Parts: sequence; C-alpha cells; structure tokens
Amino acid sequence: MWRKILRPFGVVSSLGILLGAICFFTALSPSLVPRSGLLQGVLAGCCFAAGYGIGVLIASLWKWLELPVTRTDIHRRIYFGALAIGAILILAALILAAGWQNDVHRAMNLPPVESVRPFTISGVALVVAAILLAIGRLFRRAARTVSSRLSGHLPQKIAILAGVLAALALFNFIGSEVILGQGFKLFDKTYARVDATISDDTIAPADPLKTGSSASLLDWNTLGAEGRKFILATPDAEQISAITSRPALEPLRVYVGMGSAEDADTRAQLALDEAIRIGAFERKVLVLATPTGTGWMDPSAHFPLETLLDGDVATIGVQYSYLPSWLSLLAVPEYGSESARAVFLAFHDYWAALPADSRPQLYLFGLSLGAMNTDLSYDYYDIVDAPPNGVFMAGPPFTSRSWNQITHDRDAGSPAWLPTFRDGKVVRFMSQKGVPDHGTVWADTRILYLQYASDGIVFFSPSLIWQRPQWLDQPHGPDVSPKLRWFPVVTFLQVGFDLLTATSTPRGHGHVYDGGDYMEGWNAILKTERPPEERESLREAMKAQDL
Repeated sequence: MWRKILRPFGVVSSLGILLGAICFFTALSPSLVPRSGLLQGVLAGCCFAAGYGIGVLIASLWKWLELPVTRTDIHRRIYFGALAIGAILILAALILAAGWQNDVHRAMNLPPVESVRPFTISGVALVVAAILLAIGRLFRRAARTVSSRLSGHLPQKIAILAGVLAALALFNFIGSEVILGQGFKLFDKTYARVDATISDDTIAPADPLKTGSSASLLDWNTLGAEGRKFILATPDAEQISAITSRPALEPLRVYVGMGSAEDADTRAQLALDEAIRIGAFERKVLVLATPTGTGWMDPSAHFPLETLLDGDVATIGVQYSYLPSWLSLLAVPEYGSESARAVFLAFHDYWAALPADSRPQLYLFGLSLGAMNTDLSYDYYDIVDAPPNGVFMAGPPFTSRSWNQITHDRDAGSPAWLPTFRDGKVVRFMSQKGVPDHGTVWADTRILYLQYASDGIVFFSPSLIWQRPQWLDQPHGPDVSPKLRWFPVVTFLQVGFDLLTATSTPRGHGHVYDGGDYMEGWNAILKTERPPEERESLREAMKAQDL
C-alpha cells in the first residue's frame, strides 16, 4: 500500500531514501555564509534529491550487473526501516539547524537567530526535491523508452546503456542549448538595458579633466551605468585633506564603457588617449583597475587608495561586460582576459618608453573576476624589462591561474586560506587581520592577495564533490565556523550556494571586501607607511560612507 502511495513521487528506493535523508541532514550543517530559511530549504531539497539520485543509481547498477538481491520480506523491512531512519534524520536536522546557523553567525560576529523556520525549510525542501525527482523520473522514462526500442536489436545490457546515453544527450541539449541558451539571451538583454539606463542624477561632469565631459574623448552616454557612477564618485581634494590634514590633489579617473568602441583594442587605445589628455602619466601613481563582470569599480577599494596618496593618482578602468561576474565567466569568459590584456599592453608599452626617473609608479588592481583577468593580462615576457611596481588582487575566483598554483605550492605549514609562498619575498596574502609580517624583505615588485576564508567565490571547487579541501584543515579561518565539516557531494552544493550568495554577507566577510582591509593592503603594497592614527581616521571616514 505504502509503495502505491509513494510511487507517484518516485520514492521507491530504500537506499535512495536513506542517502537522501543523510544529505538533507548534512545540508543544514554549517557552511561558509549565513542563510535564510528559504535558501536553506532550497539547498536541503537539492541535497535530498542528489542523495536519492545516487541511491537509485547504485541500485540500478546493482540490478544491471545482475548481482544478488534480498528476499521480498527482508526488502520490505529494509524499506520501512529506511523510511523511519530518514524521518528521524530529517527531524533531527530541523531541530539542530538553528544552532548550526548560530555557529556561522558567531564566526561573523552576527546576532544569533532564534529559529531558522523549520516549517519553511521543510516545505521548500519538499517542493524542490519533488521537482528534481520528477525530472529524474522523466530521465528514467526517456532512457527506458530508448532501451526498449533497441532491446530487440541489441543485447539487453547494451540496450540499457544506449538508452541512458541517449537520455543524457537529450537532457544535456535541453539544459545547455534551450534553457541556458535562452536564459543567457534574456540576461544579456536585461543587463544591457540596465547598463544603458541613465538616471536623472547622473549628469555629465563639467570638469574638463573628467571622462565624459565636453572636453573628453569619450561620450558620457557610452560609459555604461557603472562607469558613470565611478566617474561621479571621485573624491575632491577638500574631502581628502579633511582626513589627512595635508594638501591634496583631486584624483584622476578614466573609464571606457563597452558602448565607447566595438572591440577591446580600440577601447584600450581610447583609455590611453584619454589618460594622456588629462595628464595621468604626470601623477605619482598610475593604477590599471580591471572591473568586475558588470563593469563595477568598488568604491571601497579606490577611496582609500586615493586618500593614502593625497589624490596624486590616476585610475584607469575599461569595461568588458555588463553581466554579473558569474554569468560573464560562464557565457563569455574570454572577453575579460582579452580586454585586460589589451589595456595592459597599451599602457605598459607607453609607460615603459617614458624616462624611468620621471614616469609614475605602475600598479595593477582587480576584484573578483577583475582579479582573475588582471592575472591573465600579462606574462613574464611582457614585464621582464620593466615590471610594474605591484599587483593587488582581491577575492580571486577559484579558477584564477596564478592563485591556484601559488596556493598549491605554498610553504609547508601555512594554511590554504592564508598561504605563505616562498617566505613572502614577492607574493603575500592578507585577510581581515591585515598583512602578515613574514620576517623577510618584500621585493620592489609586490604582489598581494586579499581574501576572506568565508569567500565561496575563492574557495569553491568542483573537486569538493569527492575530495576534502585543504582550506578545511585546522585551524579554520577567522570567520569560518569551527564546526564546518566536509561531506561528499553535499559540501560541493553548500559551497556552490555560498558562491552564489557570497555578496549577501556583512562587510568584511564572504565576498564583501571592507574598505579598511583595502586600506591596509594599499598601505603595504604602495609603501606609503601612513601612521596608525591617520589610517584610523581614514577607517572612520570610510565607515561613515559604508565603505
């Protein structure tokens, strides 16, 4: 009777039920970032479906290999035993969920939660799991349909295998070409409209030294939404002097939007021409800043840079996408690296040809996807004769080339979430605790990574499905729950959700980098050595602006 009731929902595998319940239980355990009850329910439903699917797959392979099975009466006991154990595990997870969430909250100095809404979690999880299991049943039906058609012409096992492969091909086509393909087109149109929108308060600047002014080589309307914000947010000399109590210049900012030119090389040349026009190469420091996927330039990173240098700095940004970083990485990953490389080559060639004693110091900066593309903008052969003075990268995505190699080859005994690489002579890592003192002299060309241990964008990896990550070795990072554990498959999904919600954390955690941490990073890499009281004054000014 119970099998007939449960059969429409696909819950007929005792092993699937048991593994699904185990995955549900572990899904609610601590991960990197806090979650709402709704998001916990979505994650728990996905994990239950994944566990159930694995159980069904194991049972199907067992049957396909014609291995021995239990008697009917024993199988019935196992089935109802699995249901009972599964129910106990799910109930226990809902009871423990609030405590687990509070472990994550404590790690980020957040107030505790009274409840994580167990009814919300269970209700949402039920809906999500039912949808995913229904898709799984459609897959099985498609595979069986193909295999039954082939069974008269092929051996049974071969026919079953061919049916599974055919179903995989069909679902892959629907998922990648139909759903994702159309989804990307929709996202592209939506974000293109957002990027082109000009609000009433974004009037083109009158100052001839600002990009988009009447004297500029670039039309204000072509800068994109983020470019216009970046130019208008430039602090003035008075604002900087109020913090430092020293005379200051107004910083120079150049921004080229995607609408300014059709290809990366032309946009890079436009940026160079505009930089020359406004005297960017006459400043003390020149920064090539690669934006995030949407073209965003984080004010929390640029305000402390400009204040520490008393405004004697020019910052260059060139847009390569208007999609969010994760979409840009999936849809057009090559655009960012092509743009960053074009900008670097254009500026570096011009800069390297200037007299060494009169040209500005050259720094590279990137946040998130911008960090990955900054790393891809140059190679050894480009800079061996004239290296930049430093490279500062914040929140590098897990796919970043050099970051992966450096983390893998870190000095023995240093944690993966804050590596030491070759005694910190060239490359150093920092967290919320500042830049560690390695007891060695930092080279003239300094490379610095800012990353938080709770940043899923940095620490996600496909290998989490089957392999425990080294960043979970003791001790954990300062903002990571000490109760976070690795579970096959589940941790992959947990950190995958953390990746997608990494910007929902409080400032100074996850993928929301704090202006105070940027300040400490810039102070170290620029060798400005501002006194602690001045840095504290700057920190307070940034807090007042929520930077």
